[in-house]
Amino acid sequence: MLELSIILNGALYIRGSRIERAGSLREVEGLIDADCDVIDAEGRVVLPGFVDAHAHPVFAGTRADEFEERAGGATYQEIAARGGGIKSTVGATRDASLEALVISGKRYAEWFLRCGTTTVEAKSGYGLTLEDELKILRAIRQLDQELPLRYVATLLGAHDIPAEYRERRADYVTLVIDEMLPRVASEELAEYCDVFCEAKVFSTAEARRILSAAREQGMGLRIHADQLSLSGGAKLAAELKAATADHLEHTDAEGIAALKAAGVQPVLLPGSVYALGSQRYPAAREMITAGLAVVLATDFNPGSSPTPSMLMVLSLAATQLKMMPAESITAATINAAYSLGRGDRLGSLEKGKSADFVIHDCDDYRELSYFFGVEHAWQVYVGGQQAFIRSLTGRIAET
Repeated sequence: MLELSIILNGALYIRGSRIERAGSLREVEGLIDADCDVIDAEGRVVLPGFVDAHAHPVFAGTRADEFEERAGGATYQEIAARGGGIKSTVGATRDASLEALVISGKRYAEWFLRCGTTTVEAKSGYGLTLEDELKILRAIRQLDQELPLRYVATLLGAHDIPAEYRERRADYVTLVIDEMLPRVASEELAEYCDVFCEAKVFSTAEARRILSAAREQGMGLRIHADQLSLSGGAKLAAELKAATADHLEHTDAEGIAALKAAGVQPVLLPGSVYALGSQRYPAAREMITAGLAVVLATDFNPGSSPTPSMLMVLSLAATQLKMMPAESITAATINAAYSLGRGDRLGSLEKGKSADFVIHDCDDYRELSYFFGVEHAWQVYVGGQQAFIRSLTGRIAET
């Protein structure tokens, strides 16, 4: 994860949507002819677009009121117990139309792009009925079709037990297995299925049933694991050989060893730990030492991590997870691409891969996490087409 293969005075030669050559300027400049469009990065850092492998980018409303409550001392669990948290967003999202979700989703898509993200995993999970989960996934598909930002859809129907099923949770698990999964699979609305595996949400036994059924429907598996307690989520991910186990704030050495043995990638979400005011960050250094291909992601959502900024996550990775800047870039690009089954086409700047790249307005890749709270992206390209550009010519107004 420390090997970035940096090319000083480098260049890319792109034809159509793909990279044909990546190397030094001397190696590439012979391919340039009169028909080429030349983009001069002027010595700036050029990186692959970030691949955000855990996000919830389609929802209605905000939870700014709960943010204020937490600032005043209320805990996330206390707010959820009185009908806030996920339930609050579920209510707003159920009331929203498909069109409204697409409109708000486009707003958030711009935020991702201007932070240098070109691919985002997009979970449902704020509907918790068959039709509302389908509505969210259809919004994700429409956003993917209409915008340059790439979306990878995940069904998270098992995000919470909805209020109307609180006294009959087994019926809701059956709904997810017998109705949601077959319908989503038949309409090809999601590549992956995710479950929030936690003692007070879905038990390991319930998560095993749902994820096993998802695999039978041809979906890949992802798990919210060991976020709030040592619930056994990491071990379940290993047992099922899931693509990823996400969060992992409470995962112990035994869980880390199980993930390594099973080839499961950990997706770490320091933004949610920070936003909730917790001090319990996942054991990133132990995971890296064990040889795991660690992934970093934003967990963008309206409650516990309202940030689309992979740059903020890189800073938290350095200061809280004690990851080296190079490790964090690897975790946010190529490792993340592999966790989504796209390592052969995204996540690095190599011949044959999609021309998803970002010109950052800095001279050294370490500045991305060093100068935090800054939008470093100057130009963003997806498939060789410019998706975002920021003016660098502005001047502070004189007074």
